[in-house]
Amino acid sequence: MIQRQHQGTASREAGDAGVRPGPSSRLVPLPEAITVGHLAELVHASPIDLMKQLMRAGVMAAINQSIDFKTAAAIIPAFGYRAVEATSPSKATKEKDTEEEDLSQLQVRPPVVTILGHVDHGKTTLLDAIRKTKVAERETGGITQHIGAYQTEYKGHKITFLDTPGHEAFTAMRARGANATDIAVLVVAADDGIMPQTVEAINHARAAKVPIVVAVNKIDKPEADPDRVKRQLAGQGLLIEEWGGDVIAVPVSAKAQTGIDDLLENLLVVAEVADLKANPNRPARGVVVEAKLDKSRGPVASALVKTGTLNVGDYLVVGNVSGRVKALVSDAGRRMRSAPPSTPVEILGLNGLPLAGDVLQAVSSEREAKAIAEERLRKQEGTRRSVSLEEVVGRIRTGESKELSVVIKADVQGSLEAIRDTLVRLGTEKAQVRIVHAASGAITETDIFLAVASQAVILGFNTSMEPGARRLAESEGVEIRFYNIIYTMVEEIQGMLEGLVKPVARDVVEGHAAVRAVITRGRQSKVAGCMVSDGRILRNASVRVLRSGRVLYDGPVQSLRRFQEDVREVAAGMECGIVLAKFDEFQEGDILEVHRQEQPSGR
Repeated sequence: MIQRQHQGTASREAGDAGVRPGPSSRLVPLPEAITVGHLAELVHASPIDLMKQLMRAGVMAAINQSIDFKTAAAIIPAFGYRAVEATSPSKATKEKDTEEEDLSQLQVRPPVVTILGHVDHGKTTLLDAIRKTKVAERETGGITQHIGAYQTEYKGHKITFLDTPGHEAFTAMRARGANATDIAVLVVAADDGIMPQTVEAINHARAAKVPIVVAVNKIDKPEADPDRVKRQLAGQGLLIEEWGGDVIAVPVSAKAQTGIDDLLENLLVVAEVADLKANPNRPARGVVVEAKLDKSRGPVASALVKTGTLNVGDYLVVGNVSGRVKALVSDAGRRMRSAPPSTPVEILGLNGLPLAGDVLQAVSSEREAKAIAEERLRKQEGTRRSVSLEEVVGRIRTGESKELSVVIKADVQGSLEAIRDTLVRLGTEKAQVRIVHAASGAITETDIFLAVASQAVILGFNTSMEPGARRLAESEGVEIRFYNIIYTMVEEIQGMLEGLVKPVARDVVEGHAAVRAVITRGRQSKVAGCMVSDGRILRNASVRVLRSGRVLYDGPVQSLRRFQEDVREVAAGMECGIVLAKFDEFQEGDILEVHRQEQPSGR
């Protein structure tokens, strides 16, 4: 647009500034973004002349400000140049990374295994049993080495274990495009059976599309019932081998250290079938498991090398930070000169702190590392990793996609089952609903990560949302829809599957207040005496009454008072009295969530 409107004028006015285009425009390769000063150097012009030209094109930019490719391409013909798109360092690196490996260089690499399961089912104890050492005994020189990943050896074969703090970390890696795991071990206690977090773990492993090996733990306990566990697994779609399925289930006791050899043997079998290979003779690529700021060592990244070999002295770009490898430390606390594929390692020498799940890549020079990191930093603002609902619906409409992925959270199990059954029946030849995860309770950060990784929409029925999850959803651009009537949800999902969905108002939370006292006013009405914990309470907004994560009521504020005076709003840290239109069954400890509907703009 700028080019069409201003190119002719730009050429004439450049002449006025003493710049004459040559008989034929010279080509100049330009990146996606470039500073005014750098562009002036490339076209051999004064930065002042270039800034004037930008002003004539309606763009105000200082010498150190960046302008995009289109803007630069629109103004440089006035200086006798024509723009062509340059291959950016990140694009060049991406092309190098995606090109086919030299098959003759591929070598068998150790499998990377993540242990998942319900809390207290023995994940940490199992890891300790596998490593045949306790956490306290792993100290080197009095310092515990915890780098989030460990390597053990069994019958001459190495196996790498990722010790993730939870399912959200496992899925956060996938959400950032770094699926580091080859095999997931699902730990299920033989006395407890499948629990809510076990189901969550199964859904996360399925979303990652990795083979699952089940470790039926605590078989030494008198109340252990492995057959019940196997039946429950079948109910979750995991049919074990002895029942004609393809899922390996190994009975173990992490505490008594029995069955550990069988588990390791089976992991090696699964790895052999998967034919895991990598090229150790190329620049390293890997993924950050966790990162921390050490007072004496600076930024320290715990990483897993996926392919190539990482060496001391290599230049690195990790997410949007860069650096040069000053030191590599193994999980046993020993200094290393190099780290081959599937090796967990601590890296010193980065100029900043990366995020868990960030991709690590070795590059040829410090300049290239900095250029890639800076470009990613520029693009990070406003970048969204998830896919909007409109994009999903658009794909269904055009036939590009045939499924709508959803994460469902409901108030109680009964509601959940009714919703799940109804949505599954909505499928047509054109599109079907794929339920990535369904559980009762509030929407958590884990749900957000799972939605990002699976490009899913979150459906909340009579449930609330944890504050951390709300912030994460906003930063990741995850679509969340709340309902309190099942048929309204069904109607909207039907519209999504048919590609007819309309934009809906966005739910904006204004603030929260905790009920400190319940005051009876007259015979029937009750007032909630509240303290505003965050945000603000507005008289014209709606309020959700939350109790133990469940939504009891959602409706308008009838009265908002401070010291017997009617007020329009109450800010955080202040006390107030709230009366709702059709609800007065308050209890101390209830949370009142004030929200409003924001209509979509420009549609």
